[in-house]
Amino acid sequence: MRKYLCELIGTFFLMLTIGCCVIGASTGVLAPLAIGSALMVMVFAGGHLSGGHYNPAVTLGAWLRGRCAMQDVLPYWVAQGAGAIVASVAAQAIKGNAPVTRMEVSMGPAFLAEFLFTFALVYVVLNVATAKGTTGNSFYGLAIGITVMVGAFSVGSISGGAFNPAVAVGLGWIGLIPWPSLALYWIAELLAGACAAWVFLSLNPEDR
Repeated sequence: MRKYLCELIGTFFLMLTIGCCVIGASTGVLAPLAIGSALMVMVFAGGHLSGGHYNPAVTLGAWLRGRCAMQDVLPYWVAQGAGAIVASVAAQAIKGNAPVTRMEVSMGPAFLAEFLFTFALVYVVLNVATAKGTTGNSFYGLAIGITVMVGAFSVGSISGGAFNPAVAVGLGWIGLIPWPSLALYWIAELLAGACAAWVFLSLNPEDR
């Protein structure tokens, strides 16, 4: 239960930061820096308890890689989704009636953007947080947070820069992306997580 609560808390603060940056768009170009930093500190805070996934795609990749028990996958996903929804409600309460401009999501570019940067995120997580060659490093949280920051700067205007099925739900809740588009995000992100695990194991056979 401690692991699941840790996942809920970490996802909550990641989504709260995203929500507060998106609603009213007050942080402008600094939003990706804030979001990447929020993920970084939560990974450092909870990595020793739950692995610091805060993302169903990361959990899927970790399971396929052999670093997450099958019985933990669904509870992790539930905790992450709950954290994202509660955070979205909290962000709306904090920001009041500030406007949210709904994105016009173009299916092809958005799918590709979410797939590629979710792949990058899960690939980085597996390499810096689960590989034998990087065991005991002190930079894993920084690497993970910066990956999200890079993705948000690069394709945030195209897809919203979720790279995370739980965050996609939160973005739908606050109105940034339309609900019918959520399937696109979930498919792209979970597929990317699975592909990242396969590539990681192919390149690191000693970690099987």
